[in-house]
Amino acid sequence: MDEKEIREMCLNLLETGWPAYLTTIDKKGFPQTRAMFNLRNSERFPKLTSLFDNHHDDFMIIFTTNTSSTKIEDIRSRPKTSVYYCNPDDSKGVMFGGELEIVDDQELKKELWHEGWKNYYPQGYDDPDHTVLGLVPTVAKGWTGSMTFRLELGDTK
Repeated sequence: MDEKEIREMCLNLLETGWPAYLTTIDKKGFPQTRAMFNLRNSERFPKLTSLFDNHHDDFMIIFTTNTSSTKIEDIRSRPKTSVYYCNPDDSKGVMFGGELEIVDDQELKKELWHEGWKNYYPQGYDDPDHTVLGLVPTVAKGWTGSMTFRLELGDTK
């Protein structure tokens, strides 16, 4: 596979993977991995596909989470993270790494909002316990079949 094919495969995993696996580092230095809604999954979140139209090259990733969750504490003190997407049935997977940011944008919260999320954020999109996380990865590492790859995507801090 050449780089263009690898990038297309990565984009496909972003758009079809379910769920996304987010790993942060806790205060004791241990990795903490949890499943997250993959908001780029076009089947599960079709109303959000246009949000990512201009992010095919940079692989921007967005999550929502509870402000009160332990991952927020992890991100504030250690923003380096990885997000993993895979399709084991097709023997494909990719890990995106970079620094996760807490995004303070009420319009984005409103654009991302799904009514079913009232279970998580009872006051709606502007619930104080509703936080948006953003990642523009600097590296992608993965596998397809028996081949592994690494793509440098941007400047590392």
